[in-house]
Amino acid sequence: MDIILIPGLWLDASSWADVTSALEDAGHTVHPLTMPGVGVSASESSDIGMAAWVASAVAAVDAVGGPVIVVGHSGGGNVAWGVADARPEAVARVVLVDTVAPPAGSGIGEFAAVDGVVPFPGWDHFPDEDVSDLDDETRARTAPLTRSVPSRVPADPIALGDPARYRVPVTFLMGSYDQETFESELEEWGPYADEYRAIEDAEVVRIGSGHWPQFSMPARVAELIDEAVSRRA
Repeated sequence: MDIILIPGLWLDASSWADVTSALEDAGHTVHPLTMPGVGVSASESSDIGMAAWVASAVAAVDAVGGPVIVVGHSGGGNVAWGVADARPEAVARVVLVDTVAPPAGSGIGEFAAVDGVVPFPGWDHFPDEDVSDLDDETRARTAPLTRSVPSRVPADPIALGDPARYRVPVTFLMGSYDQETFESELEEWGPYADEYRAIEDAEVVRIGSGHWPQFSMPARVAELIDEAVSRRA
Protein backbone atom coordinates (compact mmCIF):
# COMPACT_ATOMS: atom_id res chain seq x y z
CA MET A 1 0.00 0.00 0.00
CA ASP A 2 1.13 3.57 -0.62
CA ILE A 3 1.41 5.38 2.71
CA ILE A 4 1.86 9.15 3.01
CA LEU A 5 3.43 10.31 6.28
CA ILE A 6 2.77 13.91 7.34
CA PRO A 7 4.87 15.28 10.21
CA GLY A 8 3.65 17.65 12.89
CA LEU A 9 4.97 21.13 13.59
CA TRP A 10 8.75 21.69 13.46
CA LEU A 11 9.49 18.33 11.85
CA ASP A 12 10.27 17.22 8.32
CA ALA A 13 10.31 13.94 6.42
CA SER A 14 13.39 12.73 8.31
CA SER A 15 11.38 12.56 11.55
CA TRP A 16 9.67 9.48 10.13
CA ALA A 17 12.94 7.71 9.22
CA ASP A 18 12.66 4.74 11.58
CA VAL A 19 8.93 4.32 10.91
CA THR A 20 9.53 4.57 7.16
CA SER A 21 12.15 1.81 7.24
CA ALA A 22 9.90 -0.52 9.21
CA LEU A 23 6.93 0.07 6.90
CA GLU A 24 9.09 -0.52 3.84
CA ASP A 25 10.30 -3.78 5.41
CA ALA A 26 6.62 -4.72 5.70
CA GLY A 27 6.23 -4.22 1.94
CA HIS A 28 4.68 -0.77 1.73
CA THR A 29 5.66 2.16 -0.48
CA VAL A 30 6.17 5.09 1.86
CA HIS A 31 6.11 8.80 1.07
CA PRO A 32 7.28 10.92 4.05
CA LEU A 33 6.63 14.60 3.43
CA THR A 34 8.29 17.87 4.34
CA MET A 35 5.73 20.65 4.40
CA PRO A 36 6.20 24.00 2.62
CA GLY A 37 8.09 26.69 4.49
CA VAL A 38 9.66 24.45 7.16
CA GLY A 39 13.01 25.95 8.13
CA VAL A 40 12.52 28.91 5.80
CA SER A 41 12.82 32.59 6.77
CA ALA A 42 9.77 34.82 7.17
CA SER A 43 10.56 36.66 3.94
CA GLU A 44 9.97 33.41 2.06
CA SER A 45 7.23 31.84 4.19
CA SER A 46 4.93 34.63 5.38
CA ASP A 47 2.24 33.69 2.84
CA ILE A 48 2.26 29.99 3.71
CA GLY A 49 -0.67 28.80 5.80
CA MET A 50 -2.63 25.65 6.44
CA ALA A 51 -4.20 25.72 2.97
CA ALA A 52 -0.73 25.48 1.42
CA TRP A 53 0.16 22.53 3.65
CA VAL A 54 -3.03 20.71 2.71
CA ALA A 55 -2.48 21.47 -0.98
CA SER A 56 1.05 20.06 -0.79
CA ALA A 57 -0.20 16.82 0.76
CA VAL A 58 -3.06 16.60 -1.75
CA ALA A 59 -0.50 16.89 -4.54
CA ALA A 60 1.35 13.92 -3.02
CA VAL A 61 -1.87 11.90 -3.05
CA ASP A 62 -2.57 12.86 -6.66
CA ALA A 63 0.97 11.85 -7.65
CA VAL A 64 0.39 8.32 -6.36
CA GLY A 65 -2.61 7.93 -8.63
CA GLY A 66 -4.33 5.28 -6.56
CA PRO A 67 -5.71 4.60 -3.09
CA VAL A 68 -3.47 5.75 -0.27
CA ILE A 69 -3.24 5.66 3.49
CA VAL A 70 -2.65 9.14 4.90
CA VAL A 71 -0.92 9.38 8.28
CA GLY A 72 -0.66 12.62 10.24
CA HIS A 73 1.16 13.19 13.52
CA SER A 74 0.03 15.94 15.90
CA GLY A 75 -0.55 19.10 13.86
CA GLY A 76 -0.03 17.02 10.75
CA GLY A 77 -3.36 15.46 11.63
CA ASN A 78 -5.03 18.70 10.55
CA VAL A 79 -3.31 18.32 7.20
CA ALA A 80 -4.31 14.66 6.90
CA TRP A 81 -7.95 15.49 7.62
CA GLY A 82 -7.81 18.28 5.07
CA VAL A 83 -6.61 15.73 2.51
CA ALA A 84 -9.51 13.42 3.38
CA ASP A 85 -11.85 16.36 2.79
CA ALA A 86 -10.24 17.23 -0.54
CA ARG A 87 -9.79 13.67 -1.87
CA PRO A 88 -12.19 11.37 0.01
CA GLU A 89 -12.35 8.98 -2.95
CA ALA A 90 -8.56 8.51 -2.98
CA VAL A 91 -7.93 8.05 0.74
CA ALA A 92 -8.45 4.46 1.88
CA ARG A 93 -7.83 5.31 5.54
CA VAL A 94 -6.58 8.19 7.67
CA VAL A 95 -4.31 7.37 10.60
CA LEU A 96 -3.96 10.12 13.20
CA VAL A 97 -1.01 9.79 15.58
CA ASP A 98 -1.76 11.29 19.01
CA THR A 99 -4.17 13.84 17.64
CA VAL A 100 -7.83 14.15 16.67
CA ALA A 101 -9.77 15.15 13.58
CA PRO A 102 -10.22 18.94 13.62
CA PRO A 103 -13.59 20.55 12.98
CA ALA A 104 -13.83 23.17 10.26
CA GLY A 105 -12.37 26.51 11.29
CA SER A 106 -10.05 25.18 13.98
CA GLY A 107 -6.28 25.59 14.14
CA ILE A 108 -3.44 23.58 15.62
CA GLY A 109 -2.63 25.97 18.46
CA GLU A 110 -0.94 29.21 19.48
CA PHE A 111 2.86 29.44 19.64
CA ALA A 112 5.12 32.47 19.92
CA ALA A 113 6.71 33.76 16.73
CA VAL A 114 10.32 34.93 16.55
CA ASP A 115 11.47 36.98 13.56
CA GLY A 116 8.25 36.12 11.77
CA VAL A 117 8.43 32.33 12.14
CA VAL A 118 7.55 29.89 14.91
CA PRO A 119 10.66 28.09 16.21
CA PHE A 120 10.62 24.80 18.10
CA PRO A 121 10.12 25.82 21.75
CA GLY A 122 12.27 23.00 23.17
CA TRP A 123 11.32 19.77 24.88
CA ASP A 124 10.96 21.51 28.26
CA HIS A 125 8.05 23.53 26.89
CA PHE A 126 5.75 20.49 26.85
CA PRO A 127 3.98 18.74 29.74
CA ASP A 128 5.68 15.73 31.23
CA GLU A 129 3.11 13.27 29.92
CA ASP A 130 4.05 14.31 26.37
CA VAL A 131 7.81 13.89 26.72
CA SER A 132 8.40 11.49 29.64
CA ASP A 133 9.33 8.65 27.27
CA LEU A 134 11.98 10.73 25.50
CA ASP A 135 15.24 10.06 27.31
CA ASP A 136 18.14 12.53 27.33
CA GLU A 137 19.84 10.84 24.39
CA THR A 138 16.68 10.96 22.28
CA ARG A 139 16.05 14.60 23.12
CA ALA A 140 19.62 15.53 22.27
CA ARG A 141 19.47 13.59 19.02
CA THR A 142 16.13 14.90 17.81
CA ALA A 143 16.11 18.56 18.90
CA PRO A 144 18.64 19.52 16.19
CA LEU A 145 16.30 17.99 13.60
CA THR A 146 13.59 20.53 14.35
CA ARG A 147 12.93 23.53 12.09
CA SER A 148 10.82 26.66 12.30
CA VAL A 149 7.38 26.72 10.70
CA PRO A 150 5.63 29.62 8.95
CA SER A 151 3.99 31.89 11.50
CA ARG A 152 0.51 31.47 9.99
CA VAL A 153 0.41 27.69 10.09
CA PRO A 154 -0.24 26.85 13.78
CA ALA A 155 -3.25 29.13 14.24
CA ASP A 156 -4.58 29.04 10.67
CA PRO A 157 -8.19 27.75 10.55
CA ILE A 158 -8.64 24.67 8.42
CA ALA A 159 -11.21 24.80 5.63
CA LEU A 160 -13.38 21.67 5.40
CA GLY A 161 -16.47 21.35 3.27
CA ASP A 162 -17.11 17.86 1.93
CA PRO A 163 -19.11 15.57 4.24
CA ALA A 164 -17.73 12.63 2.23
CA ARG A 165 -14.69 12.84 4.53
CA TYR A 166 -16.80 11.17 7.20
CA ARG A 167 -16.95 8.02 5.08
CA VAL A 168 -13.16 7.67 5.15
CA PRO A 169 -12.18 5.17 7.90
CA VAL A 170 -10.03 6.71 10.61
CA THR A 171 -7.62 5.07 13.04
CA PHE A 172 -6.64 7.18 16.04
CA LEU A 173 -3.28 6.00 17.41
CA MET A 174 -3.30 7.70 20.79
CA GLY A 175 -0.35 7.90 23.13
CA SER A 176 -2.21 7.15 26.36
CA TYR A 177 -5.92 6.80 25.49
CA ASP A 178 -7.72 3.59 24.71
CA GLN A 179 -11.14 3.78 23.04
CA GLU A 180 -13.12 3.76 26.29
CA THR A 181 -11.07 6.54 27.89
CA PHE A 182 -11.03 8.56 24.69
CA GLU A 183 -14.81 8.47 24.31
CA SER A 184 -15.41 9.13 28.00
CA GLU A 185 -13.79 12.55 27.63
CA LEU A 186 -15.56 13.60 24.45
CA GLU A 187 -18.11 15.80 26.23
CA GLU A 188 -15.31 18.22 27.10
CA TRP A 189 -14.19 18.59 23.49
CA GLY A 190 -17.04 20.60 21.98
CA PRO A 191 -16.96 20.65 18.15
CA TYR A 192 -14.06 18.15 18.15
CA ALA A 193 -16.45 15.61 19.66
CA ASP A 194 -19.02 16.37 16.95
CA GLU A 195 -16.39 15.82 14.26
CA TYR A 196 -15.37 12.50 15.79
CA ARG A 197 -18.94 11.27 16.11
CA ALA A 198 -19.65 12.10 12.47
CA ILE A 199 -16.96 9.68 11.27
CA GLU A 200 -18.71 6.49 10.17
CA ASP A 201 -15.80 4.12 10.88
CA ALA A 202 -13.49 5.26 13.70
CA GLU A 203 -11.27 3.22 15.99
CA VAL A 204 -8.98 4.27 18.83
CA VAL A 205 -5.81 2.28 19.54
CA ARG A 206 -3.52 3.00 22.49
CA ILE A 207 0.19 3.24 21.67
CA GLY A 208 1.42 3.47 25.26
CA SER A 209 3.70 6.44 24.59
CA GLY A 210 4.10 10.17 24.89
CA HIS A 211 3.35 12.61 22.09
CA TRP A 212 6.29 11.74 19.81
CA PRO A 213 6.13 7.94 19.45
CA GLN A 214 7.94 8.07 16.09
CA PHE A 215 11.02 8.89 18.21
CA SER A 216 10.37 6.80 21.32
CA MET A 217 8.56 3.75 19.86
CA PRO A 218 8.97 3.76 16.05
CA ALA A 219 8.65 -0.01 15.67
CA ARG A 220 5.31 -0.02 17.49
CA VAL A 221 4.04 2.94 15.47
CA ALA A 222 4.96 1.16 12.24
CA GLU A 223 3.32 -2.05 13.45
CA LEU A 224 0.08 -0.24 14.33
CA ILE A 225 0.03 1.61 11.00
CA ASP A 226 0.56 -1.70 9.21
CA GLU A 227 -2.33 -3.22 11.15
CA ALA A 228 -4.53 -0.25 10.24
CA VAL A 229 -3.60 -0.71 6.58
CA SER A 230 -4.82 -4.30 6.79
CA ARG A 231 -8.23 -2.98 7.90
CA ARG A 232 -8.54 -0.46 5.07
CA ALA A 233 -11.91 -0.10 3.42
